[in-house]
Amino acid sequence: MVRTAMSDARDPERVAQDLARQLIHPHLGFVLFFCSAEYDLPVLGDALHQYFGGVRMVGCTSAGEITAQGYGRSCVTAVGFDHRSFSIACELIDEMDRFSLIDAQQLVERLGSDCRSNSLAPIKDHSFALTLLDGLSSREEIVLSALSAAFGSIPHFGGSAGDDNHLTNTHVYYDGQFRSGAAIVVLINTWLEFEVFTTHHILPRTEKLVVTRADSHARRVYELNAEPAAEEYARLIGVGVDELDHRLFAAHPLAVRINEHYYVRSIQKVNDDLSLTFYCAVENGIVLTAMRPGPLMPNLEALFERLEQRLGAPLLTIGCDCFLRRLEIEGNGSTADTSAFLKRQQVIGFNTYGEQFNGMHINQTFTGVAIGRPGGRAGERSAR
Repeated sequence: MVRTAMSDARDPERVAQDLARQLIHPHLGFVLFFCSAEYDLPVLGDALHQYFGGVRMVGCTSAGEITAQGYGRSCVTAVGFDHRSFSIACELIDEMDRFSLIDAQQLVERLGSDCRSNSLAPIKDHSFALTLLDGLSSREEIVLSALSAAFGSIPHFGGSAGDDNHLTNTHVYYDGQFRSGAAIVVLINTWLEFEVFTTHHILPRTEKLVVTRADSHARRVYELNAEPAAEEYARLIGVGVDELDHRLFAAHPLAVRINEHYYVRSIQKVNDDLSLTFYCAVENGIVLTAMRPGPLMPNLEALFERLEQRLGAPLLTIGCDCFLRRLEIEGNGSTADTSAFLKRQQVIGFNTYGEQFNGMHINQTFTGVAIGRPGGRAGERSAR
């Protein structure tokens, strides 16, 4: 039903050979992969296209990989889907700026039509969508808002491509090429049970920061509480502006409260003018709540315990794990334990520059889909 693969070879052709050897079989219908941005991407793209021929294949660059052996770095991780269990359609959005609701409706209609041609199960209640977006495009909200309206009751999740924490160039892969400024939408129809989920371990503090001057288009906040944004944030967490870095951003996140839920708005960088650039949209007048990380592993364990109660042991979990979570894990010395846990849960995925969940663009979450084995909890327990 699914096969997983990974390669840590440095030569792009060797990577393509490794993945092909592990994934190709007579019923392979689709391949999803995540790779380090350190590769020569044009060469890797050509090699993958050559070795996988007519098999549809999509992917993106990452800020760290999740393989069948747990966390990886500087490698490629992939999953191949059997067309007897999964009917999968995909499309490229190459102009994220101009993507409209009408575009989204037409795209979703085409995806549904493609999936129906394999006639595995009705689209409704048997399908979920995955989005892979250029993580530095600053256009995720435009695309997600339109897609969310078009998908209706179809659950969807995804991740923003990374580039090994360099914050310079992120790419998605479609039709043999790595592309910037683009997005991929994948509709997956299956007769297997599944659940799309999101979770985070971030807890609210009492302090609030009001965005008093911002450029929402650029995701740039110039003032918090009518003071230079970087200075006010540094004051909140008790450090100097010159000490601010990714690890402090991960340890001291900010969030928007919507009803009873908190949605993290992670800081990307400090600019020379003491403004702050965020990974998600921020607007004038919004109130940001200061947050703190709670225990990460108990949160993950509770999530998968709930998923297993419903689905049984997972056949596969596709995970979009914020790179700031990984920085936190590496910083507190829990990498080995977390990695081993992800391996037990059959997670294949990547560390992202942002996660997507049913139209929301969020940060510092673990978001994805868990797919159950045939027969669910009472059914067969064989992996493949």
